[in-house]
Amino acid sequence: MAVNDKTIAFLVGPEGIEQAELTGPWQAITEAGGTAKLISKDAGEVQAFNHLTPADTFQVDVTLDQADASQYDGLVLPGGVANGDQVRMFPEAVSLVKAFADAGKPIAVICHGGWVLVEAGVVDGRTLTSWPSLQTDYRNAGATWVDEEVVVDDGPFTLISSRKPDDIPAFNRELLAAFE
Repeated sequence: MAVNDKTIAFLVGPEGIEQAELTGPWQAITEAGGTAKLISKDAGEVQAFNHLTPADTFQVDVTLDQADASQYDGLVLPGGVANGDQVRMFPEAVSLVKAFADAGKPIAVICHGGWVLVEAGVVDGRTLTSWPSLQTDYRNAGATWVDEEVVVDDGPFTLISSRKPDDIPAFNRELLAAFE
């Protein structure tokens, strides 16, 4: 699959990103000919983790106050408990996610990355998966939660979701198909 000439936004918080859920999809996008851009609240670096252990840092390409959904072809929301919790607390992040959804652009989310989808009010009537601890949040927001490796919901915008790092191969396959 090729995503040539496509630019995909990766939205993360300052720390707590599950590294595999950032680097796996990032690599899939770049190897398929796309451009990945890292968006976060502040300039500088963000801190990824391997579960609870600090891992690598990654350079932010675009700050939230400069991010515009119209400049991207799709959005990836990596997981990590602290990451997901932080991102949903940034009004600019919530607005950006809503802008992607309103524009009908594909959104791919894994693990705890979906808390911002709930905050943005874009999961009502949708079917998706996540880390199991988010299922009540999704259901309370009007979504149908299922425990599956990957779910693709073709509603007003394509929503690709997975549960955890073990699901990354299936997640990458479906996000590449959606971004193609």
